This record gives sequence, C-alpha cells and structure tokens, in this order.
Amino acid sequence: MISLYKNVIQKLNEWFEAAPDLKSGINNVFCTFMWAICKKELRQFFSSLTGYIAIIVFLLVNGLALFVFQDNIFDFGYASLDRFFLLAPWIFLLLIPAITMRSFADEFKGGTYEILQTRPLTRWQIITGKYSGSLIVVLIALLPTVVYIFSIQSLSSSEGIDSGATIGSYIGLFFLASVFTAIGICASSFTNNSVVAFITSLIGCVLLYYGFSAISKLPGLPNGLDYYIGMIGIDFHYQSISRGLVDTRDIIYFLTVIFLFLAITNRNLVKR
Repeated sequence: MISLYKNVIQKLNEWFEAAPDLKSGINNVFCTFMWAICKKELRQFFSSLTGYIAIIVFLLVNGLALFVFQDNIFDFGYASLDRFFLLAPWIFLLLIPAITMRSFADEFKGGTYEILQTRPLTRWQIITGKYSGSLIVVLIALLPTVVYIFSIQSLSSSEGIDSGATIGSYIGLFFLASVFTAIGICASSFTNNSVVAFITSLIGCVLLYYGFSAISKLPGLPNGLDYYIGMIGIDFHYQSISRGLVDTRDIIYFLTVIFLFLAITNRNLVKR
C-alpha cells in the first residue's frame, strides 16, 4: 500500500516534467513554483506513517460499513453504493481537516513561511500549491474505492449498479472534497497551532455541510424559506449531483465556495 502511494507521487512528478506544452500553454513560471509547493505538501504528508494510516483508516471504515457492519449491501440484497456515498462525506469531515491542518500552521510555527516569502513566489502560487497538494492526497485516498464498484458489480445477480448515479456521486464527492480542502487550508491560515486549525476546519465543514440543511428542517419557517436556506449548504448540492444529473448551478456553487475560502486565505496571508 505504501509503495503504491509513493509510485503515484513519482508518476505525478514525471508527468509534470514531461509536459512542457501544458506548462508553457498555461503559465510556465506559475505552474513550476505551484508544483514545487504541491510536491512539498505531498512529501510532508507521506513522510511519516501518520499519512498512510489516515488513508488506510478511511478505506477500512468504508469497506467495513459496506461489507461487514449491520445494514451492509448484503442485508439490503441489491447492488448499490448508496451507503458509501452517504458515509464518505462524514469521514471526510475528519480526514480532510487532518490533512490540511498543518498546511500553513506549521509554516507559521516553524518560521518557514518567512522563507517562502523570500522566494519568487506569489501568495496565490503558495495557496494553490498547498491546496493542490492536499486535494491530491484526498484523491489518492478516494481512488482505491473504485474497487468497490467492481466488487459489487461482480456480486450482483441482476443488472448491477446504476452507473449514471455512481459517476454523479463520485463527481459530487470530488467537489465536496474540494470545498472541504479549501475550508481546511483557510482554517490553517488563521493560526500557528495545527490542533486549533483541525478543530476550526472541522467545525466549518460541519456547519457548511449539515448546518444549513438542519436549519432548513426546523419547524415554523415561512413557506419556501427552508428551501433557500438548504440551498446555501453543501449537502443540498451534493445530493443534487449524486442523483446523476450534473447541474451547472451546482458546479458554480462549489467553485464559488472554493474561491471564497481561498480568497480569505489570501487575505490572511496579506496580514502576515
């Protein structure tokens, strides 16, 4: 498992170095420095067993929930990944803050952020590099779950799983992880304590994911207001995409929230 993740990081580095047309077409300098920060984040996360353990626990919990624990797919009697897509966001609430909590907090605590500032790097290069590195770690954790599709498909005696809904749910998980990562990076830019960053990120993710959905279900709200309150939360848009219908309004929502939290991160760095 560990050697697999190391090979993935190595392949990403080789791919970037072997793509001069892409680098020159986007922005050679920006991409080079951004990728340097991104690789630093990847090395930092996988430099100890903690990173590998976090990913293994994520896969283990999802696997047990799907195939072992009560109300697993064998109990339901039909091929579906619905339980995984319901559980994964709640596990992300713990996994992603753990991944992002050291992004800026450790830089501030160790005084290495001042060293970053002396290099030919813009704040946005630093932010996007750290954001990309953390998001890649989340995607590495999510990638092995594709095995669940083939496993359930092979066990199915009927038509198998709904491919459209499954693809839509994975797209929804990607955007969900992207938003949680942006929140985690933002939380880490407020403090030099990684534990505080973890707790702040966790609270922020919970509030944005479930908080507005919970408020919208309160009794006594004016007619129609509950719908618009629910629309502010992530869960509304995640559930929408998970149905298999990718709506541009949901995509715009996720991109807007991501940009908002990265912009707040940039503002925090300006104050440093």
